[in-house]
Amino acid sequence: MAFSKVTHILFDMDGLLLDTEKLYKRALTEALAHYGHIYTPELQLMVTGTTEKDTVQILVNECNLPSEEEFSKLFKSKSLALLVDAQLCQGTERLVRHLSKHNVPMAVATSSSKESIEVKTKNYKELFSLFSHIVSGTSDPDVKNGKPAPDIFLVSASRFPDKPEPGKCLVFEDAFNGVVGARCAGMQAVMIPDKCVPEEKKKAATLVLNSLLEFKPELFGLPAFDD
Repeated sequence: MAFSKVTHILFDMDGLLLDTEKLYKRALTEALAHYGHIYTPELQLMVTGTTEKDTVQILVNECNLPSEEEFSKLFKSKSLALLVDAQLCQGTERLVRHLSKHNVPMAVATSSSKESIEVKTKNYKELFSLFSHIVSGTSDPDVKNGKPAPDIFLVSASRFPDKPEPGKCLVFEDAFNGVVGARCAGMQAVMIPDKCVPEEKKKAATLVLNSLLEFKPELFGLPAFDD
């Protein structure tokens, strides 16, 4: 399969760079249990990759919960307490440092709020300093609509100094909502899906891999790994 050459990279954060999806799953499981509900794989698929506001709205509507504000506070308190222990996903450091070494412009396009980004990246400040910028889908006023809308990817691309065309950007995502958003933005998307993602939800991706360790930069016209 032939892929188009790219010059800029956009990374999702949760479940892609940082192994946080299991932490969010635990936080949402506990928050929904408070109301007597189960956080099912179907619900997880619906909210993975969405902004924190959209996550709350979807779950409140689907589970018929009494208050968005109340559920939001509960979810936020539980998730922030867990996110301080976020670990890097397999292959994150290797790929980020390789692209940085070869001066490939990179940015992060995450649905997370600025507050949770601070908590999650606290132990990896030097690594995340290698990114040109981080765009928060929850906190950034320029991101009008969360994933699966293309807004966050178009905003992220526009903030590189040379403002690349969407077709020159490659997006890394773990979530179906994120892949759809990237493709709607006119970008190629490499998907590292969670185990809960069914096969039909992977079809929108340009390329599907098991982890970042499997990625071969040269497929997209980027410098190959030295090893």
